[in-house]
Order: sequence, then structure tokens, then C-alpha cells
Amino acid sequence: QYRCTTNAENKFYNVKRFIKERVIPMKSIKDKFILTTVFLISFAISIFIFSCSDSTSPESGQGQLKMTMVDAPSGYDQVNIVVTRVEVHKSGSDENSGWVVINNNLATYDLIKLRNGASVVLGDNSLDVGHYTQIRLILGSGSNVVVNGIVFSLNVPSGTQTGIKLNHEFDIQPGLLYELMLDFDAEHSIVYTGSEQYKLKPVIRVVPVVISGTISGKVTPVITQASVYAISGTDTVIAAAEITTGIFKLMALLHGSYNLKVVPADPLYSDTTIVNVVVVAKQNTDLGTINLHLK
Repeated sequence: QYRCTTNAENKFYNVKRFIKERVIPMKSIKDKFILTTVFLISFAISIFIFSCSDSTSPESGQGQLKMTMVDAPSGYDQVNIVVTRVEVHKSGSDENSGWVVINNNLATYDLIKLRNGASVVLGDNSLDVGHYTQIRLILGSGSNVVVNGIVFSLNVPSGTQTGIKLNHEFDIQPGLLYELMLDFDAEHSIVYTGSEQYKLKPVIRVVPVVISGTISGKVTPVITQASVYAISGTDTVIAAAEITTGIFKLMALLHGSYNLKVVPADPLYSDTTIVNVVVVAKQNTDLGTINLHLK
């Protein structure tokens, strides 16, 4: 969408004046037609370029926030989370009044699909310049988990009222984009409480894109159905190789050095470890093909 900022009446007055002074005195009808056509085309282009501006661009005193979500592998068939609103909290405001909405479009996300490089955009909007301290996901009714083809309702304590709150401080600067990635760990976020009841206790990492990268590769043979662990100190990020291709991608890794452990599900094959895999911010480290061997 565009909004025009100039006075159209003045522009059309100038067109009339040009035709009266330059075009009408000309004797050749062909010359009149060519000159008038060229002028009108130039006039139309100038209006589009100089008179309109993109309404989605940040205004003066604002920056841009983009938030995406990914997931770690899980043993569930589906984990469907209904999100009704995404908000951030501005520093200096009280707990009730300081929330700013960046997305209020209701959407359902199957977390199981958000792996090996797949992601969804939770919010992409302009924000006033300043310091922000929290993120909040307000959940709606209808969230569920699918186990062995059976759908179970997912109990989300306070999810529709106070929402899922994530502590993460960040600054919005004028005219700049700040990107965040939310790494939702579905496997450790779903709790079985008995009597076919499931509860959501979210385990989510919040990682700035500007200081994070990825690791990708392919595990063969694909029948090993390997899990891949990126280990740095006490932090571990997990990916599962695709069962048909063996391809994997570890997302939202803080820049630094990792040991990569590949563990096959097939007990006939041995584990393997690749040490000192370097992750560079905003880049992917491609390890190529990783071959697992029989014991």
C-alpha cells in the first residue's frame, strides 16, 4: 500500500500549461502526439517515485522487529499450538501497560514441521525506538498434541490470559532491523500428567539472529535415522536427520565452536563425533556427508 504526499492539482496545472505552451503551437500532428505521450509517461513515473512512500516501512523514531520460530525434533506426531497474539514489553513500563502488539493474527503452528531449516514468522512489524525486556505469546483454545494418530487436548496453564512470557532484553534502533529466533523444544515442553492428559510447559530458547548461525549436513546410510547433537559447554542443540534423505540442519546456534555427535537409532551402527565445528554468525557451516559405519 502507498500513501501520496503531493498536491495533485498543482501537477495537473503544470501539465495543462506544458500542452498549451509547447504542444499546441506545433504544426505536425505526429510531433504533437509523440511529445505529449513522452511527457505524460515521464509525469506518471515521477508521481509514483517521488510522491508515494511504502506505508510498511518504519517511520521516524522507529525500527523493525522480526521474530521467527523453529523447533527441535520430537517423538510426537504433531504438536499444534494456537497463537492469538504476539507482544513485547517496553522497559520502564509497568507489567500491565507496557505490552506492545507486533502480531494479532490468529494462527495454528505444528511445531513438528519446524525443523531442519523450516520456520514460521511470528511477527514482523515496526516498533518505537527503545529498550525491551520480554516477549509474550498469547495462546488460544484448541492447542493439541497427536500421539500415535490420536488427538489429545493440550492444557496450557494461563496461556490465554497472561500468556507464555520469555525474558529477553533487546534494543530497537532507528531504521534498523532486529531479528530474533525462538527455538521451541516440543519434546521437553509436553508433559504427560496421566489419564490421557497432556500439559504444555514451554521450553524455548530466544536467540538473536545477528550472533547466531547454523550447521547442516547429511547422514548416511539414511536407514540409521540418526540424531545430531551440537554441544558447546553445557548447551546442547538437537536435530534429527530426515528419514528419507538423511539431511539435517541445526538452527539458532550462537557463534562459537561445537562438538557434533551423531547417534544412529539403528544399534548396528556406531556413533561418531566431529570436534571443533565452528559456527559463524549469520552463516551456515555445511559438513557435507557424514558416513556412519557398522560396529
